[in-house]
Amino acid sequence: MSKNLPSTSRSLPIALIRAREGVMAPIRAMLSKTGITEQQWRVLRVLSEHGALDATTLADRASLLFPSLTRISATMREKGLITQTRDDVDRRRHFLEITPKGQKIIDDNAGQSAEIVADIRRVLGDEDYDKLLDLLLRLDPGSKD
Repeated sequence: MSKNLPSTSRSLPIALIRAREGVMAPIRAMLSKTGITEQQWRVLRVLSEHGALDATTLADRASLLFPSLTRISATMREKGLITQTRDDVDRRRHFLEITPKGQKIIDDNAGQSAEIVADIRRVLGDEDYDKLLDLLLRLDPGSKD
């Protein structure tokens, strides 16, 4: 074992990956019934919360690379989950918006999603849950929330 590296059981990157997998397992199970991916869910969640957004802002808020959003949004438009319009002033700029079909996926899964969050809150306790979110935001250089 290297004296300069912490044990893998105390490595922040490894702990974050393990925690992500623990959090995402029930979300993946929920999404398996919807026919959408984790990334598509994030896009729908952000658009549902914020309304129409330009692609750059949406990619940032959904934690996606812009090229990935371009590919994902094409699939989502084909599925009828989002629409895309061009800015009247800056023709290079596109806005994406959730459709009623996309909103229905959010609405149909809101209860189960809330249960998943409630389960995590029960494991951590309300105070630690909120503290964990606050601490993670401090590590996010692009955090605006």
